[in-house]
Amino acid sequence: MSPGCFRLFVANNPKAANRKTAVVLFNLGGPDGPAAVEPFLRNLFSDPAIISLPGPLRWLLARRISAKRAPIAQAIYEEIGGGSPILANTEAQARALEAKLGADTRAFIAMRYWHPMSDAAAAAVRDWGPDRIVLLPLYPQYSTTTTASSMADWHRAARKAGLKAPTRLVCCYPQEPGFIAAMATRCAPRVAEAREAKDAKLRVLFSAHGLPKRVIARGDPYQWQVEQSAATVARRLELADDEWVVCYQSRVGPLEWIGPSTDTEIARAGADGAAVVVVPLSFVSEHSETLVELDIEYGKLAREAGVAAYLRVPTVDDEAAFIDGLARLVTSAVAAQAPCISGEGGRTCPDDWRRCPLALAGSAGVMRPAA
Repeated sequence: MSPGCFRLFVANNPKAANRKTAVVLFNLGGPDGPAAVEPFLRNLFSDPAIISLPGPLRWLLARRISAKRAPIAQAIYEEIGGGSPILANTEAQARALEAKLGADTRAFIAMRYWHPMSDAAAAAVRDWGPDRIVLLPLYPQYSTTTTASSMADWHRAARKAGLKAPTRLVCCYPQEPGFIAAMATRCAPRVAEAREAKDAKLRVLFSAHGLPKRVIARGDPYQWQVEQSAATVARRLELADDEWVVCYQSRVGPLEWIGPSTDTEIARAGADGAAVVVVPLSFVSEHSETLVELDIEYGKLAREAGVAAYLRVPTVDDEAAFIDGLARLVTSAVAAQAPCISGEGGRTCPDDWRRCPLALAGSAGVMRPAA
């Protein structure tokens, strides 16, 4: 149901009118200054979805890792002014979504690892007094390390705040038409520019945040969904099969991660004499992984590897088609009877991906009322 159709439905159904909908936008969060870097990292590595050790061991390890990595991370954030722009970008998306859905909808931000976090968001939602709540992750592709982690933390905070409004989760939307259209719109000028590079092949790198292989082996559908997003955008751009590849960035720690890695693909493109277009496929707003890792670190690598051109596609941010897509997801969730929907309504993940939330819907750990 489109936002326009939803408003028509409300107009023709008086009982549905004047019902307030709170949309809770899940996002990662980021430090807002140098002093926030270490506590941000400590929150990150304290998450059992990231380090699956018993509480005391995990907290001790999180403190050690964050203290060790903080100086490195602070140097990274210094490259972009000392802090992450992710909150400002998410606020812009929230305001655009409110404008699209109307006065009876308000968007709240629940960051996972830095402020505003779930407790503050849940208190603000409670004080506004909505009739229903839609949980909308700004992660198009579902993972137990992102959406599931945010959802678990939200339910904890919602219980603490005494929230009792019916709650729906949009678990994923890897092929949502608005998301795909926004990605294609952002990609098209860079692809056209790369095609003009003299004597160079085109190589589009759909770069997503990586995960350890063992997370995927447990049935997490993230990698499969990333591949579906990439293939759909590639078709929209009419790319040949040998003109694009899915790759993964941001690897940390000693575990084996899914691949190929983005830096390896940049080096291969240089050896092949290709012009590179890098697409941040799993990120919907600019932050350190795009502004530093892709732009600065991989840009330098591309020059050293001798790529014919290195062009980075901007994230979708508040691109109109993306906001339209988010609005459709909200209205679909409001109209749904199920506690969890995907961008296509029902389950799209193959049976192999047993951690898909729609495969588990109704079980205690996946989706439950916020009361």
